[in-house]
Amino acid sequence: MHRIMFVCHGNICRSPMAECVMKHMAARRGIADEFHIDSSATSSDDIGNPIHHGTRRKLKEAGIPVCDHRAVKLCRSDYDRYDLIIGMDSANIRDILRIVGGDPQGKVKRLLDFGSRPGDIEDPWYTGDFDVTYDDIVKGCTALLAHLCREND
Repeated sequence: MHRIMFVCHGNICRSPMAECVMKHMAARRGIADEFHIDSSATSSDDIGNPIHHGTRRKLKEAGIPVCDHRAVKLCRSDYDRYDLIIGMDSANIRDILRIVGGDPQGKVKRLLDFGSRPGDIEDPWYTGDFDVTYDDIVKGCTALLAHLCREND
């Protein structure tokens, strides 16, 4: 079982988008039962709020089921519950490490670091561009899924 936590600042745009995309990809491959996938925030700004309307719109447009999700905050104990804690950008990584108290097991990564072009995924809350964010998340989730499937071989 792969236990993955996707994390962004508010848990209403990028991390729930990654959660929904990754769940959809695993389901399409027939391996959904091999995964536990969730998402959370590094801040308390949006706790309890639903997925942002721009994220919902983009997922529906792409034919990806929208997860029933309300924003929650990452907590220290999540480090022990998950195999991977995946941030969307470098600021998320700094905040994740502060919240969980370090990364002695090497579980904390940026999503795009699994692909051929490591980097940050821009926050559509600020850019307004959910299409670019979606494209980056699909690239990252595709690379992450390939990485995890190679680990199992």
